Amino acid sequence: MNAGPAPATVAVVGGGIAGFSAVRELRRRGYAGTLQLIDPDGLPYDRPPLSKAFLAGTLDLPQLELAPRGWYADNAVEVVTDTAVKLDAGHGAPALTLASGGQIHADAVLLAPGARARRLPLPGMDLPGVLTLRSAADALVLRQRLFPGAHLVIIGAGLVGAETASTARALGAAVTMVDSAYLPFERAAGPDLARYLHGLHAAHGTAYLQDTPAAIVAGAGAGAGAGDDALTVVLAAGAALPATTVLVSVGSEPETALAEEAGLQVHDGILVDGSGATSQSGIFAAGDSSRLRNSDGTPGRRFEHWDAARRTGEAAAAGILGVEPPQAAPDWFWSDRYGIHLEMAGSMAGPGRTVLRGEPGPGFMVFRVPPAGTLAGVAAVDGGTAVRAARKLIESGRAVDPAQLQDPAADLRKMARGKS
Repeated sequence: MNAGPAPATVAVVGGGIAGFSAVRELRRRGYAGTLQLIDPDGLPYDRPPLSKAFLAGTLDLPQLELAPRGWYADNAVEVVTDTAVKLDAGHGAPALTLASGGQIHADAVLLAPGARARRLPLPGMDLPGVLTLRSAADALVLRQRLFPGAHLVIIGAGLVGAETASTARALGAAVTMVDSAYLPFERAAGPDLARYLHGLHAAHGTAYLQDTPAAIVAGAGAGAGAGDDALTVVLAAGAALPATTVLVSVGSEPETALAEEAGLQVHDGILVDGSGATSQSGIFAAGDSSRLRNSDGTPGRRFEHWDAARRTGEAAAAGILGVEPPQAAPDWFWSDRYGIHLEMAGSMAGPGRTVLRGEPGPGFMVFRVPPAGTLAGVAAVDGGTAVRAARKLIESGRAVDPAQLQDPAADLRKMARGKS
C-alpha cells in the first residue's frame, strides 16, 4: 500500500473501543490533521465491565473512561457529544449531519457506531422491567433492580448473560437463565471446558432452563411476589417464570443505518477490506458494525468483542493514512464470572483433535490441534501467561507436540520460542 497525502480532516463516528483506538492510532502514527470524535455519550468508555464491576457498583463511570480527560486536549482530539444521523457520501468530501442540526465535513470518515442489542419478536418486549445491556445507562438501570429478594430472568446464556448472572448473584438477587442450548459455549470452548463453565451456574445458585421464551407478560406468575414490577416469562414448553426484571441478552445487531442510507455495501455489517475501507472512497468502518470481506469478495465473519474492535480500529487508522495495517492476530476474548477468569484465542471449532491440560478448574487448558499439526485454538481458566504463550504459538503456525500441550510441566513459552 502506498501512502498518499494524509487527509486534512478526519471524523470518527462512535466512541467505543474501535473509534477510540482509531483516533489514538492516528495520533500515534503522527497524523497532525483535524480529528473529531462523535458520540452521543461524549467521552469514550470501556464496555466489558458493564456486566461485571460497573454493574456491581465497584467501578464508576470516570473509571471506565478509555483515556484521562486531558488526553483529548493534549492530542487535539475534539469530542463532539452528538449523534450522526446522516452521511452524505456523494461527490466531494463526505458530510455528516448531526441530530443537533449541525454538519461536519471531513476528507475521511470512519464509521464505528458499534451494535445494538438484538430484540426478540416476543409479546412483552416493551414492558417496563424488560431490559437489555449495551451501555453504561443500561447498566445503571439494571443495577438499581438487583438486590436481595429481586428475581432476574436472563434470556440468553452467552458472555454477557453469564457475567450478569454472576454479578446479580453476588448482589443477592435470585437468577434464572433461559437458553435453547444444552451446553452453552461448547462451540467456543469445547465440550470439556463448556461443561465446567456451565456447572458454575448451579454451584452458585443460578438456575438454568433449556427452553425458549414465548412471551413476557406483566403480573406475577405462580409463586411470584406482589408488586407493580412483577413480570412472568412464559416458555415454549409451558413453564411460567416469575421475575422482577427480565434481561434479554441474545447477541447484537450491527448499526448500519448510516452506511445503508449512504449507499455503502452492507451485509449484516458494513463490508470492509483489511484496512477498513468500505465500498465508497474516503469512508472507512471498524468495530462491531463492520464485516471483513473474504479474499474472494464474499462476506466473512463479523466479530463482536473488544479485541477485534480495537484491532479493526487500528487497521482503519492505517487505511486512512494509506499505509499497511498491523498484522492480523488470532481472535482473542475473555470473560469473568463467579471468581474465575476465562480466556480464549484462535478457534476451537473445525476439524482436528482436542488436547486437555489439567483438570476442570483453575489452570485447566483446552487446545485444538487441526490435522496439519499446528495450534488452532486455546481456552483456559485462570491461564495467565500460558494463554499469551499459546496465542504466540497460534500466530507462529509452528507444529506442536500434543504430548507437550497436555503436560502441565511443559513450558508453553519455550514452545512458542521454538524450544523444547
